[in-house]
Amino acid sequence: MQTRQDDGAIANKPLSLTASNAGMLLIIYSQFFFASMDISVKLLNGLEPPVHALQIIVIRMSITFVCCEIYMIVAGIPDPLAGPKGVRMLLLIRSVTGFFGLAGMYWSLQYLSVADATVLVFLTPLTAAVAGSCIFEGELLRQASCGGSLLGVVLIGRPAFLFGPLNGIPRGLPDVASAQRLAGVGACMVSVLGNTGAYTLIRAIGKRAHPMHIMTYFSLWCTIISSLGMVVFDIPVVYPTSWMWMLLLFMVGVFGFAAQTLLTMGLQRETVSRGITGMYAQLVFAVMLERLLFGVIPSLLSVFGAAVIMSSSLYVVVSGRYACCQISVLM
Repeated sequence: MQTRQDDGAIANKPLSLTASNAGMLLIIYSQFFFASMDISVKLLNGLEPPVHALQIIVIRMSITFVCCEIYMIVAGIPDPLAGPKGVRMLLLIRSVTGFFGLAGMYWSLQYLSVADATVLVFLTPLTAAVAGSCIFEGELLRQASCGGSLLGVVLIGRPAFLFGPLNGIPRGLPDVASAQRLAGVGACMVSVLGNTGAYTLIRAIGKRAHPMHIMTYFSLWCTIISSLGMVVFDIPVVYPTSWMWMLLLFMVGVFGFAAQTLLTMGLQRETVSRGITGMYAQLVFAVMLERLLFGVIPSLLSVFGAAVIMSSSLYVVVSGRYACCQISVLM
């Protein structure tokens, strides 16, 4: 009898802090791998000859596609390649829009620090929420959030016609012209728009497709589009010239798959609002890794712009009815 009572006491024992926050911890771990992947891309951009963003996408997404297919075949998930009927067109469109989200981010890393690019892409929760909401209350406050985010973009981009010649580039980065920095910001905006379309379509797909189907379509079409882009624009293939080249490309693929897998597992255990909040840990990891590997110190205006964007996005996330878009396996 005592044993039963003891067993009952053990069974009713509250979960530990780690167990009760397992979803959030998985999401935070995933953000470390996302930041590590972006750092690897930044390192690849610094090699001679530099590896084009489209070639990086081909290699990374090929690895992801193979891993996804192996997992679905082993797990016995039906329609591992074509996906479930009724949502295949949605999966295709989500993959194409997601490609622009990924390509824009990789392109921006040629001219921006990883921290600046990461913070600009954090506009996505706000734009995704706007796209998913037609009529809502508190419209003026939400418009103020959009305006605040745009102010943050301006502070990070620092166009020359407003700020004059650039004199606040993060220390540790090579000098870039004002036009190049604005091109990097523009690439981030392309990434935001692409991710917004992807997030909205994921919401439309809902539970009619397994998360691995979404990842498979995304990786497959990113590989196809990037390969075609290299042919159309006559982008030469850069072949391995050193062990570092091969290691960095391998790290991009492995870090990307690990990040997507951990993020998926975390979001299955967390609410959308808490999950998005945990994703902001990526900025912390990006700043720490850039400081460690490149010696980069963010400028004061970039720090202030990041604070404005994250505050505005967090407001959107915690606004219950407004934060209506699901975020899943996207980057």
